Amino acid sequence: MRYNKIRKMDISDGPGVRVSIFMQGCTFHCKNCFNPETHDFEGGKEFNEYTIKRVLELCDNETIKGLSILGGEPMHPRNIEGTTKLAKAFKEKFPNKTLWIWTGFLFDRDLKDKEVLNFVDVLVDGQYVDELRNPKLKWSGSSNQRVIDVQKSLAENKVILID
Repeated sequence: MRYNKIRKMDISDGPGVRVSIFMQGCTFHCKNCFNPETHDFEGGKEFNEYTIKRVLELCDNETIKGLSILGGEPMHPRNIEGTTKLAKAFKEKFPNKTLWIWTGFLFDRDLKDKEVLNFVDVLVDGQYVDELRNPKLKWSGSSNQRVIDVQKSLAENKVILID
């Protein structure tokens, strides 16, 4: 597994100042993707235990409100194991900080039985659709994408959206 980049202080991918990691590799190739350099699974840098340690070190700062995991595609079968390891390590160390993940996969169709969801606070799901692009949306790029409260959704066994 590989990652593309880590942002130490990101203010655009979730609420507050956050650490963001962009996973490498995606098969969706959405038209006008904002991050096409993350599509190649062989690009970027190796994701390993040191990467997790580095992300946790960056999050260990009172100004950091949480971690955002984007891509590429963090939930792709080639990436989900590493995404799960990072998510678990993050929530174990920082239970009061939020974890957001962006994915083209759908929560209720593709992901609801995946271990990673036990650690995710908010999931923005659905592929970006250029024809549905809406720059007024706060956390997604197109109107088909959903901003999901994962823990409430798991508890109630239905998708609960965040306004």
